[in-house]
Amino acid sequence: MSLIESEAIVLRTYPLREADLLVTLFTRAEGKVRGVARSAKKSKRRFGGALEPMTYVRAFYDVRERQELARLDACEVLESPLATEVSYARAVALAHVAELLDELLPDREANDAIFRLALSVLHALTGSEIWMPVTYFDLWLTRLVGFLPELTECIVCGRSLNGSRAYFHALADGLMCPEDKRLASSEISSESRVLAAKMFRAPVENFVEIPWPKSRASDLRKFLIQILQRHIEKKLITAGMLEKGGF
Repeated sequence: MSLIESEAIVLRTYPLREADLLVTLFTRAEGKVRGVARSAKKSKRRFGGALEPMTYVRAFYDVRERQELARLDACEVLESPLATEVSYARAVALAHVAELLDELLPDREANDAIFRLALSVLHALTGSEIWMPVTYFDLWLTRLVGFLPELTECIVCGRSLNGSRAYFHALADGLMCPEDKRLASSEISSESRVLAAKMFRAPVENFVEIPWPKSRASDLRKFLIQILQRHIEKKLITAGMLEKGGF
């Protein structure tokens, strides 16, 4: 069988036997692909540093009939996260992107919009300023996988929320007006809703120069993480690491 060639982002690697690695790739051609890189720990010529998580590569692999795992033949580094300093904050943010892609994407289903989103956010995640790229990625990914509700109207009564206070709850899909909010709801600020609307109209590069401390749009990120965790029915490890990281 001829090799498939595709741009890809390395999401995860796991040891498999003495010198092999089990690799999860997000490929542009076929979506998420899991494969075995034979002798990857020994072969610098075929893999080198190309299997570091969140490395953008050109992958060569084949998929054999009735076999769940592909055979990863080689990878060429196109862009490496190790090309610039990897602070702890940046490492956690990169792991967050990888975890979300791995948890939310189905196997063997190409999605060029999400692939382009991931690349653009990786380009923005080059320094220690992580909160804007993380917010942008969480927002757009939630929308692209079809989980994001309308942010301008109450899910209970349908009333417009523009100019009104809005609330969300861990067990509800969408935002609620003050009259319909549930007990133990959290408020999402009008500033965060305006930021979300702006992010839907512009690429991530447009926000790079904007000061973005952790407190900015933290309510929006909490809202998005609650949605994602409800749909995947598990806690996101990196979401807790980001929240408790102190950066």
